[in-house]
Amino acid sequence: MARPDDAIPLDEAALLIAAQSDPSLEVPRQLARLDEVAARSGASDIEQVCHLVFETLGLRGDRETYDDPRNSYLHEVLDRRLGIPISLSVVLIEIGRRCGVPLEGVGMPGHFLVRDPNRPDLLIDAFAGGRRLDRAACAQLIHAATGTKIDIRDDMLAAVGPRAIVARMLANLDHSFRRRHDKDAVRWVTRLRAMIPGQPLADRLGLADSLAALGCYDEAAALLEELAHTPGVPGTDAHALRTRARGLLAPFN
Repeated sequence: MARPDDAIPLDEAALLIAAQSDPSLEVPRQLARLDEVAARSGASDIEQVCHLVFETLGLRGDRETYDDPRNSYLHEVLDRRLGIPISLSVVLIEIGRRCGVPLEGVGMPGHFLVRDPNRPDLLIDAFAGGRRLDRAACAQLIHAATGTKIDIRDDMLAAVGPRAIVARMLANLDHSFRRRHDKDAVRWVTRLRAMIPGQPLADRLGLADSLAALGCYDEAAALLEELAHTPGVPGTDAHALRTRARGLLAPFN
């Protein structure tokens, strides 16, 4: 995550998330698996890549057990042929890349999409088997996800890079594990989320609080100290952050 955004391997990063849940997972083998799928296909355009992913491989959205954490693990998505919008989109993007078809993620609120950068008005819903969407259909998706009718703004359909995609995948897992009261899983997810640079200050403060609540006092204090040195943080706020960090460690001194 410390690399420049365009140098982060999205497929490997997604698989490393899965490896936190299953330490026996062989990430290189799963990367080779994606290589093999793309090499066998001969796909050379977006239509052929979509046909490969949604017809040949048979990947589809899991509408019955949407909240299942396995829907966020790339190898499980390939094994079970089921996923959620963002994990299916990652598969589509990464197979497209291997086929020489560049695709980019679109971080629309409530529903992740894929775009062909050469045809920016062509939005693809991987959860719906590669359905093509226009802006009106995007507005309907947001309404279905949030219950709110809104006018689509350009920023809602902006492309996002690997770092933002990984952060969103981890946020999905965080929600899923908290609903399951799986404290151990919430702990490792929160640790990974805290390692992603460039997040808003308020979000990182929230992660520090979560780490502290999970008993990860050293990591919470380290994050608070890091935030205190963030450019633009007023001196009084920086002092308050350092005080909070010392307070977390005081019982152990």
